[in-house]
Amino acid sequence: MAGDGVIGIHDLSFATTEFVLPHTALAAHNGTEIGKYHHGIGQRSMSVAAADEDIVTLGAAAAEPLTVRHGTDRIRTVVLATESSIDQAKSAGVYVHSLLGLPSATRVVELKQACYGATAAVQFAIGLVHRDPAQQVLVIASDVSKYELDSPGEATQGAAAVALLVGTDPALVRIDGPSGLFTADVMDFWRPNYRDAALVDGQESIAAYLQAVEGTWKDYTEQGGHPLDEFSAFCYHQPFTRMAHKAHRHLLNTCGQDTDEAGINRAVGRTTAYNAVIGNSYTASVYLGLAALLDQADDLSGRSVGLLSYGSGSVAEFFAGRVVPGYREHLRTEAHRAAVDRRRTLDYAAYRELHEWSFPTDGSNHPTPAQSTGSFRFAGLRGHKRVYERR
Repeated sequence: MAGDGVIGIHDLSFATTEFVLPHTALAAHNGTEIGKYHHGIGQRSMSVAAADEDIVTLGAAAAEPLTVRHGTDRIRTVVLATESSIDQAKSAGVYVHSLLGLPSATRVVELKQACYGATAAVQFAIGLVHRDPAQQVLVIASDVSKYELDSPGEATQGAAAVALLVGTDPALVRIDGPSGLFTADVMDFWRPNYRDAALVDGQESIAAYLQAVEGTWKDYTEQGGHPLDEFSAFCYHQPFTRMAHKAHRHLLNTCGQDTDEAGINRAVGRTTAYNAVIGNSYTASVYLGLAALLDQADDLSGRSVGLLSYGSGSVAEFFAGRVVPGYREHLRTEAHRAAVDRRRTLDYAAYRELHEWSFPTDGSNHPTPAQSTGSFRFAGLRGHKRVYERR
């Protein structure tokens, strides 16, 4: 129990999929100049889920290293944030809870608000730990982003899960001070219940995101937050990595600061390494940015990092984290790089076949092809029930 009430991220781990599609393969298929992907949106490749992978298997794979290192006795709550939910009633987190063998004396819920949901989960976790400092909260952000084939959004697809252990005396990042909040009713991105793929108005979404950057910062300063020059880096939600650069430029403009590219790159460049090769992971995206920063940066001990979480529709939050001295001893840099490097490369035809693969909706028995090699797999449907296996 922390004597001074410090609460934050004690550990962080992520997982991604079995397969990867390089943007060179997508560009060759649709005749796009590769610079549009590599430089225009800042993407190199995108993670593609196997038929027997989904938000549950990814979430369990991300969270298992945390439970192995720290045990489960103090975990009293699991909050799974996603916008690619697998059920309209049951939390995907309940399946993860089962796969990980967590205690029955646990509350488990699922949160949804586009790409913002995981930050809501972190804030709820802080409240629960403040109420009972002896407990820890397992926050899981897990998503598979999917757009229609040959649509403008196709190149920004991706999939990943990030697991965060929130508690007192955090080893990585303490959550510092107030939050800046912003909500506006905007139809920039949404997915009706009857659709597998999201609908998006790209230009409207960029405009809504930038409006949220301005709105959250205004509220953050009014709540007494840190001045801009106290931050060593900024982690933004990255639907594509160039969006982090656009967002930071807008924040600097809002504050009347210089917007030279070198300065922007110093602030956000190291946060884009994982997102550039994984693609958009929705709720996990901003925390993949944090993972990339911690894994790559020179010593950030005692430095402040700004986090801007944006979810279309729209809800956004800006908050600060202060990196804990000694954090590097607790990082999972090798495991994170291995998760990226282990993916098997698809050609475009194989990717397209996976993209179009789906279950019948008759509720009968449908096993999934055994394509993945991770610890957890989605085995199929039996009588309208999803079946998961631990290898």
